[in-house]
Amino acid sequence: MTVPTFVDVAAIPRIQHREAMQIASVESDKFAAALRALRTDDWGKPTVCQMWDVHAVAAHIVGSAAGQASPREFVRQVRTGKPLVAEIGGEFWWDGMNELQVRERATSSPDELIAEWDTLAPAALKSRSKLPRPIAKLPLLNLPEPVGRQPIAYLFDVGFTRDVWMHRVDITRAAGTELDIDAAHDGRLVADIVAEWAGTHGQPFDLTLTGPAGGSYRAGSGGEAVEIDAVEFCSLLSGRGEATGLLSHPLPL
Repeated sequence: MTVPTFVDVAAIPRIQHREAMQIASVESDKFAAALRALRTDDWGKPTVCQMWDVHAVAAHIVGSAAGQASPREFVRQVRTGKPLVAEIGGEFWWDGMNELQVRERATSSPDELIAEWDTLAPAALKSRSKLPRPIAKLPLLNLPEPVGRQPIAYLFDVGFTRDVWMHRVDITRAAGTELDIDAAHDGRLVADIVAEWAGTHGQPFDLTLTGPAGGSYRAGSGGEAVEIDAVEFCSLLSGRGEATGLLSHPLPL
């Protein structure tokens, strides 16, 4: 029996801007491949995201990229989506924005969504890469607990990429297609999530994440021991499923 070597969560280097853009580029390619792997009848399959099928999830991600690529488009989506928050029973301004993205692409064919992603993803990455660092450091984001107040970089460096990654998981699970996951890319994203999550609740733990994106992580001593698949771990933190014990501490993804 192999005894895992635990990494102290405090020693996990957090993802910074330059690395974040490299990770975002890889994730964009993986998302494109996931869309191309879908069969015709997969697009209408329901996902774990309430009220969204595979087509709607893809439309949201494509629409989000449009907003990232253009500040003017981002502001338009926020303003136009604001009245939709109450209509759909949402809670935050981005709920209306997300709904707008889905509605505006409801009649787009799969090929059209894929083509739009191919155009917008590089433009979004370019825009995110060029965001001036003084602006990126402004603490203008007021996100739900336990995240709270964050600089703009939190969203533009890692937040958008985590959203694409988590929804790529949603799509492949709904469609039953293969999830392209590896240690270098997906494992790095997961480790960063573990580090942030540990800081939000401050409790000791021994966490063993299995699968290609997994690893063994420790905070303090004498805490709860948890073993779970790395992707499932992130799914539970994001509210996709019922969590207990230490895993009941959320982290919006």
